[in-house]
Amino acid sequence: MSESHLRQYWIAFRTIVTKEVLRFARIWVQTVLPPVITTALYFIIFGGLIGERIGEMEGHRYMDFIVPGLIMLAVITNSYANVVSSFFGSKFQRHIEEMLVSPIPNSVIILGFVFGGVARGLAVGVAVLLISLFFSPLSVHNALVMLVIVLMTSILFALAGLINGVFARTFDDISIVPTFVLTPLTYLGGVFYSISLLPEFWQGLSMLNPILYMVDAFRYGSLGHSDFPVALSFAIIAGFIAVLYSVALVLLNRGVGIRS
Repeated sequence: MSESHLRQYWIAFRTIVTKEVLRFARIWVQTVLPPVITTALYFIIFGGLIGERIGEMEGHRYMDFIVPGLIMLAVITNSYANVVSSFFGSKFQRHIEEMLVSPIPNSVIILGFVFGGVARGLAVGVAVLLISLFFSPLSVHNALVMLVIVLMTSILFALAGLINGVFARTFDDISIVPTFVLTPLTYLGGVFYSISLLPEFWQGLSMLNPILYMVDAFRYGSLGHSDFPVALSFAIIAGFIAVLYSVALVLLNRGVGIRS
């Protein structure tokens, strides 16, 4: 691949990411502020009111225990939401077709949308982190683990959002997966509790939930506590990223949901 092609691909990637960032930044009152307010309510109700009755969870104050999970919850939902809405909007306005017939590889298009979603996920995650400082002191056990996990998780769910956007035919379709799949998985992913509290059967069932490993690894980076080896969490997330990226690339190459 020549240097001119690399420069061309970099310009295309940068342009898509810039467009995606400006898209959610312009309407930050709708994209960034609502999840921050919702998370603040979680801190007040679950951490402040209910948490005082629960006491400690795995040797940590309950408020401190749920902070990593709530940060990951915000990152997951916003990375996903940004890409699924943006990609479907591109289909609806029909300018995704112009991108697909341009000399830009589909892989660059995917990465552009994905890193736009990552930008929103991280922006909301940082905002939630800042809000959490009013309720709990910042705890960092391993900053590198926290950073890598949150980046990988954001990439994973941005890819999932793109795949949802490919198959969506109406605006209603982009809310089906978040409502019936993503929300149950996040709430059952150890955000508000440790898996060790569950009966053996439900522990085994919970291990099929990939979000559990993401929250657990991020909690390890923050508090130093984990129910699973961190290396296992990295491997699971990396595996899902590889699978979803491959699926997204095949779908774009075939024009699924786009070409009629």
